[in-house]
Amino acid sequence: QRAAVAHAVYVPEARHPGEVGADQQAHLVAWLSKRLGEPLQVPALDAQGYTLIGGRLLPGDNGAVALFMYENAAAQRLTLYVVRSPKGQQESAFRFSQEGKVGVFSWIDTRCAYALSGELDREALGRIAKLIYLELEGSSPVS
Repeated sequence: QRAAVAHAVYVPEARHPGEVGADQQAHLVAWLSKRLGEPLQVPALDAQGYTLIGGRLLPGDNGAVALFMYENAAAQRLTLYVVRSPKGQQESAFRFSQEGKVGVFSWIDTRCAYALSGELDREALGRIAKLIYLELEGSSPVS
């Protein structure tokens, strides 16, 4: 639910979609990694038609949250909400939820919990979520 709310709040922003723009991606990743206490990486969604436009730091129930925002040529936006996994939390399968017009696919790995949000149909959003999962599991963190 928090991921869907963050998506709904920040997606309409035309001038300030992120605190740090994609032109400063290395700084963005280093800053958010430090704040979360985990090495983060920004999934590349160019092949799916989405480009990173920025990111921001948000407060969460258990500390810092990273929010990455992507946009396609039709100005549709996706957000990837990232928090540290609670200690002892087991990996989870994909879960789908709907908050109004915003669909959310979420999952947990050994280090972080993720939620991909967007106003796409369930199938399209799920396909992108699975690609993100595969990329994050198969790559080393960006420094």
